[in-house]
Amino acid sequence: MLTNTDMPILRSAQPKVGFVSLGCAKALVDSERILTRLRAEGYEIAPEYKGSDLVIVNTCGFLDSAREESLSAIGEALNDHGKVIVTGCLGAEPEVITAKYPNVLAVTGPAHYEAVMDAVHKALPAVHNPHMDLLPAQGIRLTPRHYAYLKISEGCNNRCSFCIIPALRGDLVSRPITDVLSEAETLAKAGVKELLVVSQDTSAYGVDVKYATGQWRGREVKTQMTAMCEALAELGIWVRLHYVYPYPSVDNVLPLMAEGKILPYLDIPFQHASPKVLKDMRRPGNQIKTAERIAKWREMVPDITLRSTFIVGFPGETDEDFEMLLDWMDEVELDRVGCFKYEDVKGATSNALPDQVPQEVKEERYARFMELAAEISADKLQEKVGSTQTCIVDAVEGDRMVCRTRADAPEIDGNAYAPRVKAVRVGDFVELEITNADAYDLYGVVA
Repeated sequence: MLTNTDMPILRSAQPKVGFVSLGCAKALVDSERILTRLRAEGYEIAPEYKGSDLVIVNTCGFLDSAREESLSAIGEALNDHGKVIVTGCLGAEPEVITAKYPNVLAVTGPAHYEAVMDAVHKALPAVHNPHMDLLPAQGIRLTPRHYAYLKISEGCNNRCSFCIIPALRGDLVSRPITDVLSEAETLAKAGVKELLVVSQDTSAYGVDVKYATGQWRGREVKTQMTAMCEALAELGIWVRLHYVYPYPSVDNVLPLMAEGKILPYLDIPFQHASPKVLKDMRRPGNQIKTAERIAKWREMVPDITLRSTFIVGFPGETDEDFEMLLDWMDEVELDRVGCFKYEDVKGATSNALPDQVPQEVKEERYARFMELAAEISADKLQEKVGSTQTCIVDAVEGDRMVCRTRADAPEIDGNAYAPRVKAVRVGDFVELEITNADAYDLYGVVA
């Protein structure tokens, strides 16, 4: 939706675009694609508002707090610069943005790359320069050179009562398997050593196209999670799965982990353990059976890492429901855990549920949950003291290296710290002998 017909800015130099990227990893991939298109067409990317000819703000619209952050970023960009294009999840509700900021140049929804570029072209025509319009093969990325997010689909077919993603991004639309694998191969050739597979529902990949086949490396490959993982394993780099719903099909990727073809890591958003709360959330899965499956997974892949997120204080959550969640956590001992205090999201059906939980109760439950999660994590990490772990180096800070084991995803899990070794560079793999651990991080020396 375009909202302003300002005349294009005329110039002779390369036009500069400032960029603000908010939200999740899926939104980050959207930002990377827009930035790649901008650079391919000759635009310079300004590191800050100052000196830029216009600013693009890629927004988040999930939680109310994220919506406020997005609106604040738009306002800041307008105040500092004046010429702003808005895209992303909050852009699916253009009236929210234009009611507060009627002078934005354009508003587009999530993953509407063509609409963003059309708005840029209208406001800021590019000046083609064949000596400057060269791109690296992997395009523009906002992650370090050694890892990248690989988004395999848009949208979601689930209708969780607390979530508005389908309203923002639509139903599931799987990317063609040929495109996914070709992008992954390009990234690997460009030096990426870890792929983080992301979507709204990774387990459902391909269901919308009935698992249609595509061509890759001279053979047919199904548009399906396990088939994709088998193909990605051929690249010889770390492959990490995120946002995996616990459908029965998930069991099929466990042999690939046992064989060392993909990382023994599953990010599964369980959200709760009480059947009543899960029903109100409209979430799939029976947590009793899930506990049995987790035990089976650990038999098949003893070193598997299980990460999840949970919501406490959901409407109608009783003390009994919460205690059931703590008991379930104590039983299954997930390796990596995040937790959110429930908050209403504009447009979510959970807003209308009765028996809203008081904020002070949410705070108390959150503190108890995270205390238990920290205890479980500390015990599990303590078991790694004395072991040798293969780690990837994410950063070198002064006299220390910041690394991650195979059990840790960037930014959301823990780190492994070690004294700096001069020959080691960011993106290298090192073997660390673990000498100490706390609740979330490991400490060691290069073996």
